[in-house]
Amino acid sequence: MDIMLDPPNGITGFPTGMPAEEVKAAAAGLGHVKVKDDGSAVRFRSMKVTALHPQFEIVFSLNDGKTLTSSEVWIPRPGPEEITVRFRGIDVFRTPALDLVAQLERMDLTILHTERSSWMVPHLSLGLWRNAGHEVPLDNDGEPLYFQAALVGPTDYYDSLLNDDYPSI
Repeated sequence: MDIMLDPPNGITGFPTGMPAEEVKAAAAGLGHVKVKDDGSAVRFRSMKVTALHPQFEIVFSLNDGKTLTSSEVWIPRPGPEEITVRFRGIDVFRTPALDLVAQLERMDLTILHTERSSWMVPHLSLGLWRNAGHEVPLDNDGEPLYFQAALVGPTDYYDSLLNDDYPSI
């Protein structure tokens, strides 16, 4: 299975703006589905649809409770199925994190490194995290060698960070 990250348009099979019922139906095609706060548009308690596949999970956020706002893909686990998550041809979860950041820089993208383990690409609406809740291979800096999650949001999703005091790479 190949999952393409296409910010700000969405991910394979889940375009940004997709209606909630279609998100639920398509997520069911990936595995078990959990829906939290169905239809809710309350800040910090918006609707979430989680597709639980035996080897990965994807969390779909619907901030208005009606349409897909963002998709957060978690690193695939080993198993019988070959699962690849790509951004512009780059394997997001098999390319060492800092190498991936360097490749993004070579694409002339603005990259914000807001916290030790997170990178955001404003204007493109791509977020990448190295946080891991279990043992994973570590890089020389003590952080996970590979990104553990990637988020694709709508246009301008991270643009407000450009005016803050976050360091840009």
